Amino acid sequence: MTDARGWNIYYFKSVTSTMDVAMHVAQRGASDRTVVISSEQTAGRGRGGRDWSSPPGRALYCTMLLRPRVDPNRLSTLPLLAGVAVAETIEALTGVAAQLKWPNDVWIGTDAQRRKIAGILMTSHVQGGVAEFVLVGIGINVAGDREILPPGGTTILAATGVALDVDAVFNCLLSRFDLAYDHFLDVTGRPSLDGWRARAALLGEPVAITDAGRAVRGVFVGIDEDGALLLDEPGSGVRRVLAGDLIRGPRPAPQLRS
Repeated sequence: MTDARGWNIYYFKSVTSTMDVAMHVAQRGASDRTVVISSEQTAGRGRGGRDWSSPPGRALYCTMLLRPRVDPNRLSTLPLLAGVAVAETIEALTGVAAQLKWPNDVWIGTDAQRRKIAGILMTSHVQGGVAEFVLVGIGINVAGDREILPPGGTTILAATGVALDVDAVFNCLLSRFDLAYDHFLDVTGRPSLDGWRARAALLGEPVAITDAGRAVRGVFVGIDEDGALLLDEPGSGVRRVLAGDLIRGPRPAPQLRS
């Protein structure tokens, strides 16, 4: 079906992963602004190949198929814009603030009680210096207790007490993402990331970035216009980090008053 905003929507009851289906339709010429949504994923994947699946009706699984006519070097901000769209969706439907953990997780809660409520995964197919298509996969835990999820995860219901229909979450998300994608195209892949910065988790804190078995440590001081993490390394200055897993570092011990 095609909705009023011009999105081609493929609905499924169950798929291995919406990423797999979106890849299939992309290779067969599906147009820009196509989205695949399923009530269930039997073999969903998150960052690093981690599983992302749950019983039917408890989570939103979708993948946006995009064909943005921008320089492939400008695609790096898309996952961050998707994260903002997810955060805005949760905030609009629950009234509870969400945080964004670089590069592609959405958290909810305060300080040590923060838990992952959603994740984003992007892949792109570039050929001859042109981005033929981009897939932005989004998973949002909507219903059920957090015990059904891996450690550190939660659901909208468990975290906020607000019971939501998955379709309502999808419709709100698609509206928010549609606006973000319009902005991305209007500025040829150089969008404002202020919405992401305003929700940045762990900003100003000691962190470690791990990638391929190696770790760099410093203070997370922000992101640049490309979405790269800026890490202030002791004795080395600010370093741009393009990829990796962000881990909270040891926090300074509180100072005792004499």
